[in-house]
Amino acid sequence: MDIKQLNHLTTLVNEGSFTKAAAQLHIAQPALSQSIKRLELSLGVTLIDRHYQGRNKPITLTAEGNALHKHATLILKQVQQAEAHIKSMANLTRGEVRVAVSGMLGSYYLPSRLMAFRHQHPSLKLSLFEGGTRHALAMLQKEEVDIAIVTSDDLTDEFDSHLLLQEQMVVAVGQNHPLAKQKEITLKQFFNHELVMFQPGYFHREWILKQAKQLNVEANIAFETNLINLIKQVISQEFAISSVLKMVIENEETILAKPFNPPMFLDLHIAWKKQRPISQADRAFVNFLMENR
Repeated sequence: MDIKQLNHLTTLVNEGSFTKAAAQLHIAQPALSQSIKRLELSLGVTLIDRHYQGRNKPITLTAEGNALHKHATLILKQVQQAEAHIKSMANLTRGEVRVAVSGMLGSYYLPSRLMAFRHQHPSLKLSLFEGGTRHALAMLQKEEVDIAIVTSDDLTDEFDSHLLLQEQMVVAVGQNHPLAKQKEITLKQFFNHELVMFQPGYFHREWILKQAKQLNVEANIAFETNLINLIKQVISQEFAISSVLKMVIENEETILAKPFNPPMFLDLHIAWKKQRPISQADRAFVNFLMENR
C-alpha cells in the first residue's frame, strides 16, 4: 500500500466511476483497475463491491473499503499539509531559529542583529536561550537548540562551525582604581586584585581561570554573579575588577577598559551538530550573522 494507491482509491470514490476517476488522474482506465486490484491483493480484502456495479451506478465500497477510504482521506490530507509546511520552511515563510548564547553576547552583540534579521524574515520565530557556555553546549548536544555561539576551545569533531568574531578581552576597572592610570595591564598585575566573575560554566570565568592556571597563580574571586549589570556596579564602585569582552564596557562612563599586555583575544564561533542538518531558517540566520559581523 502506497500514497499513489490511496490517492487512486479516494479519487475513485469521489468521481464515482473508474472512467471518470481515470480521466481525473490522467491515466488509462485499465491502469486504475489494476492499481485498485493490487491494493486489494496486498491487503487481502475486497474494497469495491463489484456485484452492485453497473454502467450508470456509482461504485460501492465494502466495509473494508469504507474503512480504508476514511484512513486514506486523513493520510492524504496530512501529506498535503506536510508538503505545504516543508515548502513554507524552504521559502522562509515559516520556521524557528533556536540559538544558545552567553550572557555577554546575548546582551551586547546579538540584540541589534536579531532585530535586523527579524525585519528581513518577519515570518520566522527567533528563540534565544541565554546561559553559560557549558549550558549552551549541553543544549546543542541534546538538540534543545539548533545553533550555539561558543569559544574555539569548545569545538569538537561533532560540530560544524564558522568563526563569527574575534573580540578583545580587556580589564574592566573603576575610574579611581589603582590600575586606572595604567595604559596596559599584565596578567600578573590583574591577578593581584580582587575579581568579580561569572559563576562556573561561563566562558568568561573559564577563560580567566585558564590564564591563572598558566601563570600558576590563584584567582582571588571576591564576587560571583551572572548579572552583567551587577558586575558593572561592583567594578564602577571599585569593589573589584574583571576581564570582559571589550564590547561590554566600551560605552560606559564609569568603567575604564584597559588592554592586557600582551593583548588578549577570544575567538567566538557559531556552531551546530554535524549529524543534524540545520534547517533553511537556521542556515539563513547563520549566513545573516556571517554577513553582518
